[in-house]
Amino acid sequence: MTIRHEERPVLTPHNLDETELLGLFRRMALLREFEERTAEQYARGRIWGFCHLYTGQEAVAVGAVSALTREDYVVTAYRDHGQAIAKGIDPKRVMAELFGKRTGTSLGRGGSMHLFDREVNFMGGYAIVGGHLPIATGLALAVQYREEDRIVATFFGDGAVAEGAFHESLNLAQLWQLPVVFVLENNLYGMGTAVERASATRDFHPRAEAYGIPGEAVDGMDVLAVREAVTRARDRALDGKGPSFLEMKTYRFRPHSMSDPGRYRTRGEVDIWRQRDPLRTFPERLIEEEVATREQIDVILGEVEEEVRECIAFAEESPHPEPADLMRFVWAADEPEGEDGP
Repeated sequence: MTIRHEERPVLTPHNLDETELLGLFRRMALLREFEERTAEQYARGRIWGFCHLYTGQEAVAVGAVSALTREDYVVTAYRDHGQAIAKGIDPKRVMAELFGKRTGTSLGRGGSMHLFDREVNFMGGYAIVGGHLPIATGLALAVQYREEDRIVATFFGDGAVAEGAFHESLNLAQLWQLPVVFVLENNLYGMGTAVERASATRDFHPRAEAYGIPGEAVDGMDVLAVREAVTRARDRALDGKGPSFLEMKTYRFRPHSMSDPGRYRTRGEVDIWRQRDPLRTFPERLIEEEVATREQIDVILGEVEEEVRECIAFAEESPHPEPADLMRFVWAADEPEGEDGP
């Protein structure tokens, strides 16, 4: 596995101040706690259907989205809880969507894989592998056509690299010099198939260079490294220099989905990657470099536990969709835009 090895980003006020650094940790801790409680609720039968958890990959979503603005678009695949919450969707609404409740982001109709919120320009999780990449490319074309001061960031897994839509999207993005950042979350497995069993090469970023797009491998377990890489790519897009391709080397600690026993990995492999858990290494750095104290870290962990408890209570108390709503929002002309729309 090839990862760019550079000096770690310095934790100083010249980079990010204490509030911002603790904010990054808090968001990662929130994602971790949200996913762990989601697994618990799934096991209790309150969440059903397909459910793909983000545990272990928090540094990618938090680091990447922290480099974006509210106006920037985000489009992602079915492992979408992390990016959705990082982008600013109320985690209560995300949990309600997982519960299939009307207060969810898609009125309880989409579930885990189909989160959406146009208010924060989170343009969806998509269940078709690689199928959202042309959508992200199309959004970037619209941004360019309208001469808007924003970009599109799209997240996808290593399994999507084998899809034709991946190559078509990169080709058009470079041909038209579109403001899009392709963020590959290489967690080393496409469902239960290891990368080395499915790909002739274990590094994917050189493939982008075949289309003239600069590719870069980034330590996806380091939230600051991710933030800096996406910041550079975003600046490049805004300067009219076209797309970038970032391969985040990361790892999911849980199996592919809640229905996956995960027998294709050894416990030793998972334990090795847990040594690089961003929820372990980042707070250690904050304490080591005297940016935060252990007490501050513990307070944040307690706060996010309470916040997620409130998310679950909100989801439990929210109403189910009405049977009369079954045919609503099937056609765009059925309903005027309003707060009741998805």
